[in-house]
Amino acid sequence: MGEISLVSDLAIILIAAGIVTLIFKRLKQPMVLGYIVAGFIVGPYFDVFPTIIDKQSVHEWSDIGVIFLLFALGLEFSFKKLVNVGSSALITAGTEIIAMFSIGTLIGYFFNWTLIESFMLGGMLSVSSTTIIVKSFEDLGLRKHKFTSIVFGTLVVEDLVAIIVMLLLSTAAVSKEFTGVDMLYSIIKLVFFLILWFLVGIFVFPSFFKKSKRWLNDENLLIISIGFCFGMVAVATYAGFSAALGAFIMGSIFAETLEGEHIEKLTKGIKNLFGAIFFVSVGMMVDPSVIGEYWMPVLLLTFTIVIGKSFFAGLGVLISGQNLRVAIQSGLSLSQIGEFAFIIATLGYTLGVMSPHIYPIIVAVSVLSTFASPYMMRLANPLYNWIYARLSISTKQTLEKYVAHSNRVTSSSDWKKLMTSFAIQVIGYTVISVGVILFMLHILNPLLLNYLNSFLPLFVINLVQASLTIALLYPFLNGLMLNRNNKKDIFLKLWNENRFTRGGLTALLLLRVLIAVILVTFVLYTSFTYSYILVLLLAVGIVLFILFSRFSFLHYTKIEKRFIANLNTKEELEKQNNPLRTRFYSQFSNQNIHLTIVEVSVDSPYIGKKIAETDIKTEFGVSIIKIIRGSKYIYLPSGDERIYPYDQLLILGNDNQIARFTPIMEVESSTDIPQSNLDITLTSFLLEENSTLIGKTIVNSGIRQLGCMVIGIERQGISIMNPSSTEIFQLEDILWIVGDKHTISEKIC
Repeated sequence: MGEISLVSDLAIILIAAGIVTLIFKRLKQPMVLGYIVAGFIVGPYFDVFPTIIDKQSVHEWSDIGVIFLLFALGLEFSFKKLVNVGSSALITAGTEIIAMFSIGTLIGYFFNWTLIESFMLGGMLSVSSTTIIVKSFEDLGLRKHKFTSIVFGTLVVEDLVAIIVMLLLSTAAVSKEFTGVDMLYSIIKLVFFLILWFLVGIFVFPSFFKKSKRWLNDENLLIISIGFCFGMVAVATYAGFSAALGAFIMGSIFAETLEGEHIEKLTKGIKNLFGAIFFVSVGMMVDPSVIGEYWMPVLLLTFTIVIGKSFFAGLGVLISGQNLRVAIQSGLSLSQIGEFAFIIATLGYTLGVMSPHIYPIIVAVSVLSTFASPYMMRLANPLYNWIYARLSISTKQTLEKYVAHSNRVTSSSDWKKLMTSFAIQVIGYTVISVGVILFMLHILNPLLLNYLNSFLPLFVINLVQASLTIALLYPFLNGLMLNRNNKKDIFLKLWNENRFTRGGLTALLLLRVLIAVILVTFVLYTSFTYSYILVLLLAVGIVLFILFSRFSFLHYTKIEKRFIANLNTKEELEKQNNPLRTRFYSQFSNQNIHLTIVEVSVDSPYIGKKIAETDIKTEFGVSIIKIIRGSKYIYLPSGDERIYPYDQLLILGNDNQIARFTPIMEVESSTDIPQSNLDITLTSFLLEENSTLIGKTIVNSGIRQLGCMVIGIERQGISIMNPSSTEIFQLEDILWIVGDKHTISEKIC
């Protein structure tokens, strides 16, 4: 009977979800809301239709739904994407998260909620809904607008914050209290395991898929990926984290492999099925009587989300150096909460750290803010026009100068480059070394002790354990201390620059050795009962042996090369197969200029014409930066270059210009350029007294020969768009140049 009730419950859930989502699709509303409404209909608080019987089984299925949702999110996430989101997204997310977390915590305190519940509320208010935003952008035709890249980058950061909140919830549930020490320990623990799993995963899985590619098909790839997903869930749970975190980590590791997109497609159907069950289970917990009783918190939280998130997200975008229009568009797009709020609330309720009445409040608030989201996005341009018309001239000039100043190119100092490389190498090798030590202490050493204890003395067993641990650590300690591949040219340049820099460089080298000594000392101290001084001296001796010996046991350079090759395999293949992929994250003054790709249709009026013969630049104001023709691409094409069918044009323009130009060229709209493979960027810099460009014309400056193009000049508050080749550069001009960022920084600035 139990099996029959489960099948009938699933039938009720899926039929209700299917019918309701069809209606919501017809009404152009997000399907997530349809699932929630379907859950309410089949739930215990609505008696008109049949209700489910086996609630416990449905709850277990919804837990699996959370795992697949987080696994899919990890497949879309990618740690490299987090690094590449840019300063605008990081500043925006930081501003919004800090503000909304603080406001949410204060509101919870105002409602006399517990400290843990207040922190949960702050976390839920901090994270916008990726699902709702993507759907709204598609419905409103906003995917090609410049501000969307900032919004998506912000969502990447917010997703990671949501993972941290879920971890802290798990910690709080175990300790039944929430202190600053617990929070700090949990965050450090999370960061450590994130780095460890990422490093090990990138080292293992791309090579695994590459070597087994000939035997992989859709069936066994699906089984393998889901198996590793649940395996990481088990590991994360064993390490004291949530199951959702394990699924997210495994997805983000797979995202860096060549099979990542294939796995995402294979698991999409499973994710949709279990995700639907999860969201239906959310709707089943909506109690109208509770919402009626707590209508004031519902309205207050909805108002806080819609107004607060819009304001603080927009403020963050403005602080990051974007113009006012982009700030308002981005802020209003982030004015809702969604799936992560449900997941956090479900986790809190399951762990017993959240009162039952809070759950329907959060669901109601999410539904209201989601319904308001498309209208908030439509409000962006009218609100910008209304605000901008009421700003004083001095305020407008101040904003424009701030935007220009924020986006200038500054050459990275040699010290900054060296310190960045130093930090990455030291943190990476230290984390791996600590991971090896933990593996030996908690897994391998107990096995050795049980196996050898019957016929070897304890001293010999400890010696074997310590020797084996140090042997496994050898290549990582080698990489930690040596500086052979870590910006050697910059290191030598700084060393020879003057005597004063040598002290700092020496300190960096000694710090590496000190970390190695600490690690070896810990290994020896846990194995032997000698005095600390003796153990320390022995550790120093071992470290010096590793440092000066030429013993090549699994040399660290082999590990580094394999890791870097695995990390960049996907990126290199994308460059070969799809040279269109580029990233563009800046803007020209207040013009909303950005890059996008259009494909020339066979019916375009410009087919067969030379670029110089067309009115593309004069009529539409866009510039053609690159032409992609099959496997060939033409960078900064000349006026004699002809346009052919199916050419893909990388064009530069603002939202309005691109919107007018695209229908003339395309049969159907193309998608935005993914934010990977930084190739072309738009940057600005100020011509100062020592600049060699002052007094030269654009054509004589050599900028074009370096593969760059001047697309604008700001001179005494006046913007000169698409300047002629005879324009002469003057002192204190702000030049806007499109091209490779490193070329601009090193050869033009």
